[in-house]
Amino acid sequence: MFPTKHTLAWNGTLTPHQQKAADELTDSTENGRPHLIHAVCGSGKTEILFPPIHQLLLAGKRVCLAAPRVDVILELEPRLKAAFPETTIVALYGGAEQKTEASQLVLATTHQLYRFRHAFDAVFVDEADAFPYTADLTLRQAVQKAAKPKAPVHYVTATPSDELLTTIKKTGSISTINRRYHGYPLPVPRYESLWNYEKQLKKGKLPQKLNEWVAARLKKREPFLVFFHHIGLMEQAEPLFQALDSRIRSVHAAHPDRKEHVQALRNKQLPGLLTTTILERGITIPNIQVAVVGAEQKIFDKGALIQIGGRVGRSVNFPSGDFVLFHNGITYAMDDAKREIGMLNKGSMGI
Repeated sequence: MFPTKHTLAWNGTLTPHQQKAADELTDSTENGRPHLIHAVCGSGKTEILFPPIHQLLLAGKRVCLAAPRVDVILELEPRLKAAFPETTIVALYGGAEQKTEASQLVLATTHQLYRFRHAFDAVFVDEADAFPYTADLTLRQAVQKAAKPKAPVHYVTATPSDELLTTIKKTGSISTINRRYHGYPLPVPRYESLWNYEKQLKKGKLPQKLNEWVAARLKKREPFLVFFHHIGLMEQAEPLFQALDSRIRSVHAAHPDRKEHVQALRNKQLPGLLTTTILERGITIPNIQVAVVGAEQKIFDKGALIQIGGRVGRSVNFPSGDFVLFHNGITYAMDDAKREIGMLNKGSMGI
């Protein structure tokens, strides 16, 4: 039996929309049915989880908060430890020190759940639409196996797949939020043509518009992320960006210093990062500005672009920012993402 004394030290206040979602999620948890929190990027989804998690802990239950991406776990760990200071919490991901014995609240990448069987009284899957979770049936099965029989598995995402929406509508409940916690609208992407950008980068030249965009961020001391569709192209471009500021770095899924570079950006030790879609979610940095190079590439589908744009304007002190799609031709995905963000801002999506 786990302890039943736990303090929820988070002293913020949920908005009415957040509170309603938290109450609905708690009710689903108590009744053992799956629940989806379908809420826009920056709506305060993590804070919505605090009340139901606290109720589970007070009942001596064991809880898992899982996510497909290690970056999301790294973002969640300090927030959960601050919110639940009396609770034994462990974070499990590749390269982390592996301790599970006395942990009542487990944060884990979905890959780490292969090791558990009927271990948790509730499992919350954050960013439930992210790769590789959606593409790997065995990962989804591992999440179900990690939960005790009849224990609920809940999902949290801004961009649920049609399959997830259909499944939850049949088996559980959905809470929906189309407003950020601070009430400001989502950033709407703007388009900038960047013709033949790959050819220019391969020739060792930073395209003028991209050069000017980064230079403006550096001058204003605004942190930034520049997304690329291909690691090789990003690494070719890195020294060109470093000619503007030698501290600029790049990261990707297998980069040995990824964790350190992201933390350095948070700590304002780096002015900006070049990145693959690995940082499309799970990173919150005040006043971050975002550019996508090659927004026409297939990897930047509607969901990815919405998630990438969701990095911008998350802080109440910096509720807006630049979200620019540099492209070699406008795609349906770009227009679909822009249209959906506009509809969410108008509150007409039924979300």
